[in-house]
Amino acid sequence: MREVSGAGRRRTVRLGALSLATAAMLAAQGVTVAAADPVPDGSWASGLETGSQACGAGEAKAYVRTLPPLRAVLSDPANDGRPDAPPVAAEFELWWAADGGIERRQSTTLAKPQGSGFSWQLPEEIEIPADTVVSWHVRALSGGKVSPWSSDGSGTACEFVYDREAPGQPVVSSDDYPDNDAWTDGVGVHGTFHVDSPSDDVVFYRYNFLGGRQLTVPASGPDGAADIDHLPESPGLHVLEVQAFDRAGNGSAPVNYQFRVGSGRVPTARWKLADAAGSRTAAAETGPAARVGAGAAFGAAAPSGTDVTSTVALDGTGHGFVTPDTPVVATDRTFSVGAWVRPAAVDGTRTVVSQDSGQGPAFTLGLRQADGKPVWSFGLGGTRLTGGAPEAGQWAHVLGRYDARTGTARLYVNGRAVGEEQPVTPVSGDGDFQIGRAQGAAGYRDRWQGEIGDVRVYDRVAVSAEVAELAARKAQLLGHWGLETAPGGISAESNGGQPLKLGPGASIRRLDEPCDPLDPDCDPGDWPLDGEGHLLLDGVSGHATTEKPVVDTGGSFSVSATVRLADQEPDRPMTVLSQGGTHGDAFKVRYRPSTSSWELVMSHADEPGAAETVVARYTEPDGGFGTGHRIVVVHDDTMNQVTLYVDGYAETAGTAEFRDGWTSGGGLQVGRGRTAEGWGEYLHGAVDQVRAFSGALTAAEVAGLM
Repeated sequence: MREVSGAGRRRTVRLGALSLATAAMLAAQGVTVAAADPVPDGSWASGLETGSQACGAGEAKAYVRTLPPLRAVLSDPANDGRPDAPPVAAEFELWWAADGGIERRQSTTLAKPQGSGFSWQLPEEIEIPADTVVSWHVRALSGGKVSPWSSDGSGTACEFVYDREAPGQPVVSSDDYPDNDAWTDGVGVHGTFHVDSPSDDVVFYRYNFLGGRQLTVPASGPDGAADIDHLPESPGLHVLEVQAFDRAGNGSAPVNYQFRVGSGRVPTARWKLADAAGSRTAAAETGPAARVGAGAAFGAAAPSGTDVTSTVALDGTGHGFVTPDTPVVATDRTFSVGAWVRPAAVDGTRTVVSQDSGQGPAFTLGLRQADGKPVWSFGLGGTRLTGGAPEAGQWAHVLGRYDARTGTARLYVNGRAVGEEQPVTPVSGDGDFQIGRAQGAAGYRDRWQGEIGDVRVYDRVAVSAEVAELAARKAQLLGHWGLETAPGGISAESNGGQPLKLGPGASIRRLDEPCDPLDPDCDPGDWPLDGEGHLLLDGVSGHATTEKPVVDTGGSFSVSATVRLADQEPDRPMTVLSQGGTHGDAFKVRYRPSTSSWELVMSHADEPGAAETVVARYTEPDGGFGTGHRIVVVHDDTMNQVTLYVDGYAETAGTAEFRDGWTSGGGLQVGRGRTAEGWGEYLHGAVDQVRAFSGALTAAEVAGLM
């Protein structure tokens, strides 16, 4: 027993395990230790952590690769958060077995307010042995009390193992894609890669396929190995990089496994459906030839901008079908099926392709109704995927795929996934493959009315890039006006199409010998934007127009131009391109000074005051200098989307949904647009290199125009 003085009165303290040095230090901090014994009044410690890991023992113990800080939050549970509670200090203790005995180390912290966090960063001098279970606990010293150790009573000592050794380099092998010089089939076919490590403490592997994101897979089984599934999406030399990691986070040296992926297998069945008119058989590029019903007529129209030359038209009756009278795909295994289609009717349920199974189809691809509107549909087993918006008379490429390895199905419309990928339970369909109808209990039903072309069936996954390529429709150039000359006020189209007729206030500005930019009298505003000349508009009445429409504004189209504004501070909206009808413009591109932005305005009808969809891109005005801005309008009717590109960029703000395109009857206008008072919004500036396309330009094609 020893008496110490504190807070103006005498107290008796049983120091117990406290050292004299610790007691002296705490007394210097105003922490009086006077309790005869630990006070069993509940836990003082919470939030115990070994490094960044929660306190654990046994199977839950922490594994660390650097000496960790030990952490705890300490407070007297009897204080109830009183602001005048005495400060508290933490005493940490750790121990481990060594040479038949126990090695112990302690450390006591400075005092802090109750409820504070305390930590002890284990120093290197402690020389904690590797691969040994180390235990620790903590207790509080405060206001004359020594708390129980955190491991007392129902508590448990925290444990950790200090592991500094990295696992051995893993070994990778694959029967599907061996590491040799052979080209293995291929794109859209899953492969399994077996990964193992010579070390017995590996818990996971980190891997990536060169150019892809980092992924992890847990080590499983008694040998600590793992299998990695991979679906190659492009041909060529592929590299799998793998590292092994143990419980402490030590990583092995990476290993690179190289393998060669061949192009994807060709379709197991393909019917171009471009046979001669009157033919009663559909020739197959691969797979079996197909029988053709009397309600099917070859020689029908094909989607422009594709390799499809003609299609088959089905009349929607019981005679409108094409069938090889045999199955062509195992519907309970991986497969993909797609076709180009143009529905003549979008009512009810209509089938593009299916395969029989008993008294119903194993799968169907086509259209059906949802919430009173038509949607594209891929049904497999009891699951149906829907999306998109079929329109009568409009071409679309539809494709459904089932991946047996993942157990999921996906629907694509015009090369893009619609809806969500869904888990499915397929059924085995060993009946006949059908084009244009689906099997029912009382015979065939859900007949297609319209055109179908280029039906392809794969026994593998059609990967996303491949689907996009199948559905691609290259935009076709309809007109290009270089605006270099305008004899008699007529500027020719480069391929002999409709010319642009210049109105009053419009002229072609040519400068055959550009002035020296270092000459103070040189006016850069005189320089042609592109080539030897450009269209100069006075902002009062200047414009140029074609006599008839150039683009079909009711379908997909793209229009581009280079434009330079003459004013540094324009005082009104000015239109550079438009095409419209009697009451308004189907589309219009104008500069709006109030927002310093180019705007694409799409009206929803040729009516006064019709609703409009507007997308905009911020751009400072030119003020008559520089090379101008490249403006591109893209209306993708298949995706119900409009995009405004400025100098090759669209970003999020430059794209909007648009479903109400209408076919305009007026000519293409350069330099003016419709207003409530008639023609107006005349452009003050220069315009050059006007181009018009049928179809939607891709982002890469827009960049090519720049």
